[in-house]
Amino acid sequence: MENNGSGQEKEKKLPTLNIISQKETKHRGYGQGSIDLSQLSGVIIDGDEVYLDDGTLHAKSKIEKGIKFTVNADEVPNGRPCWIVWVAVDFKEEGKYYAGVTSCAMTVDPEARKGWKILADHVNRMDYALKRRVMVDNLGEAEKIKLRDFLAAWDPGMWERSDGALKEALS
Repeated sequence: MENNGSGQEKEKKLPTLNIISQKETKHRGYGQGSIDLSQLSGVIIDGDEVYLDDGTLHAKSKIEKGIKFTVNADEVPNGRPCWIVWVAVDFKEEGKYYAGVTSCAMTVDPEARKGWKILADHVNRMDYALKRRVMVDNLGEAEKIKLRDFLAAWDPGMWERSDGALKEALS
């Protein structure tokens, strides 16, 4: 809060990042940048379960809720490995396709309400997906197969139109 000189306090306005749709195209100065997340989704791989979770964009997915995360993996000795996979969709003449796919590792221990993840890695990989990169090197073979099967089943046409680099990375 800051004093405006008349004895009344007003709340100080902080810079914000606006998440908007493609309709908005103007940049409005410092602290008023925009990023379009309307074509980005988070897919969770948790053991044998693979599902789309809208909460991933705000770190409020089903497996993240109620978990206190740390950057020290040793603090979560009983954590089970899970992944958030950022999937960006784009359009080409033939139709929509999976354009960027990146995976982020984490562990969760729901009983202890603890987890491990590197937030900077999650943010960077989200950005890489938006920039149409494919980065799934940290997934094991079983997880790659589960993700490939999930994406192909979710929308077979999008899978077919996707670049060979994605298909090769998940084979």
